[in-house]
Amino acid sequence: MRKIQNKWIRAAIPALLLHCSIGTVYCWSLVSESIAEYIGSSKGAVEWAFSIAIFFLGMSAAFLGNVVERDIHLSSLISTICFAVGMVGTGFFISQKSLIGIFICYGVIMGIGLGTGYLSPVKTLMLWFSDQKGLATGLAVAGFGLAKVIASPVMEFLQAKVGIVGMFYILAAVYFVLMFAGHLLLAKPEGWVESQEKTKGVSVLDIFKNRTFIGIWLMFYINITCGLVLISQEKSIVKALGMAGMVGLISSLTAVFNAGGRVGFSAWADKLKDRNTVYKAIFILSIVFNGLVIATKGIVNGYTLIVIPLLFVINAGYGGGFSNVPTLLSDHFGMKSISRIHGLVLSAWAFAGLTGNQLAVWIVNRVGSFVDDGHGNMVNPVGYQTVLIVTCVLYVIALIISCTLVSKKKEVEKV
Repeated sequence: MRKIQNKWIRAAIPALLLHCSIGTVYCWSLVSESIAEYIGSSKGAVEWAFSIAIFFLGMSAAFLGNVVERDIHLSSLISTICFAVGMVGTGFFISQKSLIGIFICYGVIMGIGLGTGYLSPVKTLMLWFSDQKGLATGLAVAGFGLAKVIASPVMEFLQAKVGIVGMFYILAAVYFVLMFAGHLLLAKPEGWVESQEKTKGVSVLDIFKNRTFIGIWLMFYINITCGLVLISQEKSIVKALGMAGMVGLISSLTAVFNAGGRVGFSAWADKLKDRNTVYKAIFILSIVFNGLVIATKGIVNGYTLIVIPLLFVINAGYGGGFSNVPTLLSDHFGMKSISRIHGLVLSAWAFAGLTGNQLAVWIVNRVGSFVDDGHGNMVNPVGYQTVLIVTCVLYVIALIISCTLVSKKKEVEKV
């Protein structure tokens, strides 16, 4: 039987099946409070499951990049099994009221599934869509961002019908089918031959000595950290503006901007000589909108028309930062080892996952004071305003790094 050779069936669709499944990790905020009540733990303690999952996402991508490089079918199968088993295990340990079990299943096992699943389709997409690498990876990574929009109403419905434990069991079965289908369909172009470029014997330490790689890693880390700092406080900021009834709508809109940034910025980068220009634009926009809210004390004064656009810009830049990393790396380091190098850069995501949310919580709990927003919600406008000052400084540092450490594309660098 003739093999199917179609870039949509062999790359784009399987990438979306994988990313739209694993992207539901960002729905944790929808279930964390219910889980905390069910097992009799604090919401703060339960939140660590998400942080652990993101940490293992980044670290598994870093350490299993060579596996993805050698065999995308093996890596996508590992992702499918780990993600589904992690979900089943999470449901089981919720029923047993074991927080440690939840950490292991949702954090460690699912985290490994997240990292390998995120990385597996990326190189394949760039090979099939060689003339539109940015657009292709942007579409797939957008699936990761849109997963929350798609899954949120489903998860809320299942919680109401079958309970929190049953929800995890059902979702585990559904996502296993979707991801296994993606695993079966995913394939590199027939006849594609690996470059003969010599990269044998290159160690992780050698890569981390490369100036451009260090610059990309640092600005990626800062962009994720700043994004998580603001996104984690997004609902509270909206409530502080007196828009408690609009939280759901604003959350959906910011998710759309997140996904739109992944596609839009990466598609734009395809038309540029230097993809790093996209990061400079993301950081400049973030600085300008942050600065405007800081200068006007927009959150404290309730300037909705200034603050809400800031949330849209930050979400778009957060998404765009993800989708442009693999193509920027391929421009500088070539395609042969792109999965391995991309995986190492994703280790920045691991550390940002541990620092972003925690930094925001630390600032908000120590600066300003909590007041009632008039609807029974306790908010801290001064604390959120201070968060913006910190993120603005970090964005300035990221812009400096982008302008000084990340060189312009001249030729493929040897690492």
